[in-house]
Amino acid sequence: MTVMAEHTSQMSVDEFETIASAAPETVTLEFIDGRIGVKQVTDGDHDTIVSWLAKRCIQARPDLDLYHARGLRVDGYRQSRARPDAVLVPEAHFAGYGEWADPAGALMIVEVTSYDSDTDRRDRHEKPAVYGQAGIPLYLLIDRDICTITVHSGPDRQVGGYRDARVTKFGETLVLPDPVGIELDTEILKNYVR
Repeated sequence: MTVMAEHTSQMSVDEFETIASAAPETVTLEFIDGRIGVKQVTDGDHDTIVSWLAKRCIQARPDLDLYHARGLRVDGYRQSRARPDAVLVPEAHFAGYGEWADPAGALMIVEVTSYDSDTDRRDRHEKPAVYGQAGIPLYLLIDRDICTITVHSGPDRQVGGYRDARVTKFGETLVLPDPVGIELDTEILKNYVR
């Protein structure tokens, strides 16, 4: 019989928010699964991918906004705070919110992998777990390490994560399912990898 060690949080959410509010603009902090994490400063290719996606989303769905690095309270069994690379929501959805917004109403979360040692744990495992538990319909992972885009759908609020994950290679056509309903030609993404 395997006994799982109980995971303890490094600090309270209030303590994290105090630290995050005092961090310089060049540092992006997150609090996922009871652990504080530092997101690497993005490179130009990373930002270009987010910009490319924003243009396509707004052209196809002018009723939506794509927010960059929006702070979200992705509360679950452990309270978490995330700053995804982008959040797709109805127009003006986050108006009136402070630094950390409720993710209710978010249609899709977007993460673009960075070339750092935490990418596997953070973007491929922890983030889909908390985003699914928060009930966000889609999690889009643009993975520059393996030149794929994974669309996670069917959030599981009780267990966390998503019930379905579809992988598309850079260069193929990607269809984002409802509630987004956008088709993307991903050929250009091949230009933004090392």
